[in-house]
Amino acid sequence: MAGKPPRPGSLAGTRGRIVDIVRRSPTTATEIAARLELTYNAVRAHLAALERDGLVRSSGVRRGVTRPAVVYELAPDVDDVLSRAYMPFASHLVRVLGERVPERDLDAVMREVGRRVAREWPRPRGPLMERVDAASALLQELGAPNEVERTNGTVRIRGFGCLLAAAIQGRPQVCHVMESLLEEFLGTAVRECCDRGERPRCCFEIHDAAPALTNRDVRT
Repeated sequence: MAGKPPRPGSLAGTRGRIVDIVRRSPTTATEIAARLELTYNAVRAHLAALERDGLVRSSGVRRGVTRPAVVYELAPDVDDVLSRAYMPFASHLVRVLGERVPERDLDAVMREVGRRVAREWPRPRGPLMERVDAASALLQELGAPNEVERTNGTVRIRGFGCLLAAAIQGRPQVCHVMESLLEEFLGTAVRECCDRGERPRCCFEIHDAAPALTNRDVRT
């Protein structure tokens, strides 16, 4: 999962229609402009934004009647980002596992999943608080706004929502996915203290924390 993640929030209106066209087959800005009845310059501006957000990329040049034209295609892994099937799948998978697998085994599975997901990123180095900042940034990158706080010598990463809300269904084993992910990523003990109420919110206590934190680092 190296590199900047795609930003599906870029897909409203015209940009969404452009991605739909490119998704079907590689195409040029001129061809897109003709299909959408837009100017070439307008399409190029949208393509530049989609490239910046990691949703499309140039894949070569096609010779035209007057001059070569850049061909655009969907960027790698964007189909996964655009899919709306993952959360219903995860929700029902957890439900079925919870019905058929003993809680102890389900917990072990979820923790192993968290450890494997963590290995998709290089582990940060340096003092623990620098690593905590890196973990906070990783959660932000994954779509979970959060803040790093310290109260009475305890360091927490407190989220404003939950990445796995649709799959939680009151099951702490799902929270243990992220707990184990952070333990693997940080290389230190982590304990989830999540709110699994009507609007789930992530919260993770990081133990063996550094002795000083001068202010609160808020990420929104």
